[in-house]
Amino acid sequence: MRYIIIGAGAVGGTVGGRLAQAGREVVLVARGKHLAALAEHGLRLRAPEGESTHRLPAVDGPGPLGELRADDVLVLAVKTQDTVAALEAWADVPVAGGGTAAERLPLVLLQNGVESGRLALRRFRHVYGVCVWLPSTFVEPGVVSAAGRPLTGILHLGRLPHGTDDTAHRIAADLADAHFEAPVVPDVARWQYAKLLGNLGNALEAVSGPVTGEVAEALYARVRAEGEAVLDAAGIVWASAGEQRAARGDKVTLVPLDGAPRGGGSSWQSLVRGTGTIEADYLNGEIVLLGRLHGVPAPLNELLQRLANRFARERLAAGSLPVAELVRTADAAEGSEPVDSLAPNGS
Repeated sequence: MRYIIIGAGAVGGTVGGRLAQAGREVVLVARGKHLAALAEHGLRLRAPEGESTHRLPAVDGPGPLGELRADDVLVLAVKTQDTVAALEAWADVPVAGGGTAAERLPLVLLQNGVESGRLALRRFRHVYGVCVWLPSTFVEPGVVSAAGRPLTGILHLGRLPHGTDDTAHRIAADLADAHFEAPVVPDVARWQYAKLLGNLGNALEAVSGPVTGEVAEALYARVRAEGEAVLDAAGIVWASAGEQRAARGDKVTLVPLDGAPRGGGSSWQSLVRGTGTIEADYLNGEIVLLGRLHGVPAPLNELLQRLANRFARERLAAGSLPVAELVRTADAAEGSEPVDSLAPNGS
């Protein structure tokens, strides 16, 4: 199979690079300076065993590839806010032998949250969800790092909305050859919702810095408890903390990498790179949406969603809102008090 990595950033670039190391055929899809660097210098992947460079085909979309192959696998690794544009770009591309990508090719969603699954199933027949446990960083154009050892990451994989098939097992086998563990599960959404609860801290980290220390950890616990109450009301089940610990164990241990500091999660990285967008609408915003649908207030997640979007829109510095100020504002939000007086450091 040939893997077309749509969005060769931190996660997509790491998976693409590791698959290439394992001898699989890979095409990278990127844009701007990142695409230029990939085309000129190749993909540089920094990992615990050292840095490797992979000279792979790099394109800005389906046009340069022409007709797709029947053995292509589309791997969608863009942020959720970019999903619709990516689906529109790739769905109607013709495939050798007849039909289109949406009709014939597997689409693997290497993304946080659950909304992309809904969006993809509107257009594509063969959609596979992934619970992404993969610490990685977009270092600079053309360079990504993955600090996990002995495994690079764990990627629970299954069909959406549920089930497994031979294609899922073939993809998992390729990933297993590429420094990943990829359990094929019939209920991948259950794992994705578990990851969603963990990702509710992404916005907190993005606006107020690492979720460490008693104050930040206590606030995250409140945000997560709110998320769990909403999922319970919606009748949504998720993999328990015990299941997750058993699945992960000590298989992915972070090690320091020279020249590739681990600066924070995906939302933090979006702010640092000044992309102007952030995925909070599909993480904290998913809890807000479900809360409204099922009559459960979610003021803390609504606050973090709004703040993260403001930070991205106004390109405010990541981590510049003191956590004590955020806690005060969270307390006010839970009490339905006005919360418009926030001022990040330096704003």
